[in-house]
Amino acid sequence: MAKEWILNSATNRFQLNFKRNVGATSEAIRKCAPKSLEEWQEYYFTNVKSQEHIIELGKKLYVKITEVLVAEIDAITEEDCINFIKELVIDRTYDGYVREIKTIYEQLQEILSVKIEPAPDEWDRLFNVDFFIKINDKYIGLQIKPVSQVSSIPEIYKEKEIQHKSHIEFTKNYGGKVFYLYSCKQGDKKIIVNTEVIDEIKAEITKLK
Repeated sequence: MAKEWILNSATNRFQLNFKRNVGATSEAIRKCAPKSLEEWQEYYFTNVKSQEHIIELGKKLYVKITEVLVAEIDAITEEDCINFIKELVIDRTYDGYVREIKTIYEQLQEILSVKIEPAPDEWDRLFNVDFFIKINDKYIGLQIKPVSQVSSIPEIYKEKEIQHKSHIEFTKNYGGKVFYLYSCKQGDKKIIVNTEVIDEIKAEITKLK
């Protein structure tokens, strides 16, 4: 299995399975409509690429693996591996998290036609607020929670209960309520899961105007 993974990865990396190297195989096999593997092999070597050409590609793959990849592997240090795992787990996860939050608040900003701004660090610490909407001299707080799946939302509702007091304090100080937005990936898009909160925010904006 490990050998197959190496062969497949190297073949893809050096594009040895691209059309320019092996021909239009899907088109060719439909045209051939073979009844057996032997029939397809004979057709391919006769009409698409020669057997000698395929052998040469195999030899080229061997050189790429034994010379290019081995040299690259030998150049990798323990520090490279430590830094890669750290970047994968810490940096890239954080970047993805930030991108998701940015996607959601920009969606909401377009829906509501109001400016949404990042909250000061103090508001994050004291009131658990990520973003705010300013209406006259009042403020509405927003907290965006990316969730991996809808089933995890009940756990976040427990967190919401714990933070309830800080949100009450925010309302006392700044006039507007704090709203939670839960985001989840759907296909290639990030969506707001609890869409009902949008109407609640609209109503709060109207009340504060």
